[in-house]
Amino acid sequence: MSPVPQPRPDPRQPLADGGPTRSLRQTFLRGAVKSLPFLIVMIPFALLFGVVATEAGMDVAQVMGFSVLVLAGASQFTAVQLLSDNASVIIVILSCLAVNLRMAMYSASLVPWLRHASAGQKAWVAYALVDQSYALSIQEYEANPRMTLPQRLAFFAGVVMVVCLPWMAFSWLGATVGKAIPDDIALDFAMPITFLAMIAPMLRTPAHLAACFVAVLGSLVLAGLPSGLGLLIAAPLGMAAGAAVESRSRKRAQP
Repeated sequence: MSPVPQPRPDPRQPLADGGPTRSLRQTFLRGAVKSLPFLIVMIPFALLFGVVATEAGMDVAQVMGFSVLVLAGASQFTAVQLLSDNASVIIVILSCLAVNLRMAMYSASLVPWLRHASAGQKAWVAYALVDQSYALSIQEYEANPRMTLPQRLAFFAGVVMVVCLPWMAFSWLGATVGKAIPDDIALDFAMPITFLAMIAPMLRTPAHLAACFVAVLGSLVLAGLPSGLGLLIAAPLGMAAGAAVESRSRKRAQP
């Protein structure tokens, strides 16, 4: 199943709002401004990770090493939770890989837009590629297919500045002052809200909806399995369902 519908640059496509006429600074600021709403959930999300990680036995330096080097909130939470449950290293690694499988689809869908970037630029994009930077960037690229490569990278950088730097800063704050946060202040709402805000607008085709429905249903049915194994099974089930629906849709569309 393709991660987004037909993300291919087409220089003949009309402009959505004059994207190619913007300077790099304007494009960078546009990415930063469009990312600001994510801070509503990103800040408590990062605080929560700092708190959870310290409660799992990590010190501040280890928490920061995790947030700076890994830079993947969902898999960070997954790893910390499994380590707290004394899961085996293999289960932790497999679970984190399963959670991050979506990054492979993100990277594949960005290739048509960033294939001419240098090796260093691609490495930087790969490091800073998170759900929010992908979702906003691919939407911007599709809306303005005649953006130049520097503009695409500038927009991506603007998103990363707003999304990734606060993640690191508030992870540190959560690890430093997390014990002072009262238990009755619930921060765990941030993770599901973040993913709902990112994923819901991208469910555009029957294949996307089928993949989402099967993955959610599988996760609920298999929630009782130990060490997060239910998610490991539900994720490929959802992908298989989406691929089957998309394949059937293409066959029906053929004359």
